[in-house]
Amino acid sequence: MAADGWQLCPPARRGTVLLVVAGALLALLVTMVFYARIRMPEPEVAPPKGSGTALYSRSPAATGALPDSEPDAAPAADLSTGLAATPSPERVNAVSEVYLPAISGGEAAGATPVPRTPAAKAAPRTATPTSTPFPTIDFAVVRAELQASGQDLGTAKIGFHVSVGGNERGLGEWMRRLDEAGVPFFLKSVDYAGPLYEAQGLVQSSGVPHTLVFRSTDGVPNYDLPPEEAARLHWEQHRSLFPPELDPSLVWLETVNEIDKNRSEWLALFSLATAQMTLDAGFRWAAFGWSTGEPEPEDWQSPAMLDFLRLAGEHPDRLAVAVHEYSLTRDDIAAQYPFRVGRFLRLFQVCDQHGIPRPTILITEWGWVYNDVPSVNEAMRDIAWTSALYAPFPEVKGAAIWYLGGGYGGIADRAQRLIAPVMEYSLTSYFVVPLAPARASLDAEPHRQ
Repeated sequence: MAADGWQLCPPARRGTVLLVVAGALLALLVTMVFYARIRMPEPEVAPPKGSGTALYSRSPAATGALPDSEPDAAPAADLSTGLAATPSPERVNAVSEVYLPAISGGEAAGATPVPRTPAAKAAPRTATPTSTPFPTIDFAVVRAELQASGQDLGTAKIGFHVSVGGNERGLGEWMRRLDEAGVPFFLKSVDYAGPLYEAQGLVQSSGVPHTLVFRSTDGVPNYDLPPEEAARLHWEQHRSLFPPELDPSLVWLETVNEIDKNRSEWLALFSLATAQMTLDAGFRWAAFGWSTGEPEPEDWQSPAMLDFLRLAGEHPDRLAVAVHEYSLTRDDIAAQYPFRVGRFLRLFQVCDQHGIPRPTILITEWGWVYNDVPSVNEAMRDIAWTSALYAPFPEVKGAAIWYLGGGYGGIADRAQRLIAPVMEYSLTSYFVVPLAPARASLDAEPHRQ
């Protein structure tokens, strides 16, 4: 019947029908190919250069090579969706920063690298917190095991410096992840209480002893006045500027910044007077804020300065010495070590010589130059090296990377790219350090590059 109908159909009509049928078949074929393509699994892509803890080790004992550079235009990781690079557990375990102290003459040498062993043998790991997109160390377990063997655990102490403006995307995630893992972080803020208020809440909830520092912009005292009078006026000014939402028993107050090194004796008397007022008021106060390479070694040994150091040594939870440690070059964080980065060692030597407890040190500015940071890979090499330097000294509470605030050539956008890798490094690295009362050696040579 159908065949008869087709035969009776005029030839012109037959051609039209054939074209319609062919078009329908072609459309069906295209549709099937399209859906087949979008359902195909995506091929696996190798991690980008610079991913994984293996690429962030500067230790001479590290395994795995690090690329020479990373394009400066590389996009920052978006912490709302996890890190861009997620290392495998095997990769992290192979290169965790583990250092053993060499005991000699009652003092332990600082951070001596040893060959790596699988983390499962050296210290148990667990995926804590579970929301972190890479395996982290169970710091509580590792600490207990080390202390049982007469050693202790040290963590990375590199944090961030923030202020109004700039780019701090990912900072809250960095704080929360380290807090969940029980890793203390270091955060400095100028004229900007918001991040410190959030961090303060974490301290109150978890009890993790994060180091938080606030400073108002005006950091130069009146040198024309007697030091005691200048101290009173300066303290009154900065106490009034301290944000009421911040807890002075949890947040350090830094009131001076990059002061005149040629007035060290005046500054010592000024600091003695300020310290007593801050103690009476229940504040935590950080003195000096010395520039990189300051003061001169002999300036620590004047009578008034030694008196201040004794007072600071008696109150390590309330009084501190603030310093800045920059390399002053983008190319080498260890340039002129230990006279720039590592200068705190000289202060500790003076204290040991005079029988004074080593004071609390806050490195409230740390980095390379005032307006730039290296590429992420180069920066993480330097951060790993510096972390090993600071780890054996419990008095060194941490260092704030300069800078996530506004200005200074837009450095914040480049420094912001370090937040995610610093977070990962801090959660996947630890150091074996002396257990008190043993102390790390002040010999700078073992750490020289």
